[in-house]
Amino acid sequence: MTAHIFDDHNIRWQKLGDFEHFTYYLFDVDIARKTVDFIVKFDPNQSIFLHRHRALTHTFVLQGEHRLYEPDGGLKEARPAGSYTASPAGEPHREGGGAEGAVVVYSIRGEAGVLFEVLDDDFNIVGTLGLEDFGQLLAQQNSL
Repeated sequence: MTAHIFDDHNIRWQKLGDFEHFTYYLFDVDIARKTVDFIVKFDPNQSIFLHRHRALTHTFVLQGEHRLYEPDGGLKEARPAGSYTASPAGEPHREGGGAEGAVVVYSIRGEAGVLFEVLDDDFNIVGTLGLEDFGQLLAQQNSL
């Protein structure tokens, strides 16, 4: 079987504030249905900030290896390209890419306004991302 490489040169990758080691592109935000669909590109062998998903999250790994880490940085799970996962709201973790990075599609199905909590190393909530925030990010992205 032929291996395919995802061609992302037409995607206008966005940065989320000062957060490092990933870029994203929003496909859709539907406030009424409480859904957000986006793609993330993780840098190779890096992990992002500690966070917690507050909504049902579907992921599909397009390219590379999607890694999930325990809060202390220990590897929890590695998902190869082609992996599909549906996970309910969960525990604090970090995410990142393997040796070649990763490109992962996220489809979030919320029940409340907050979809992600950003945490410090003591598990204190230092920020949130909700439906309205994603709506604003989509508007900014589309204005570029």
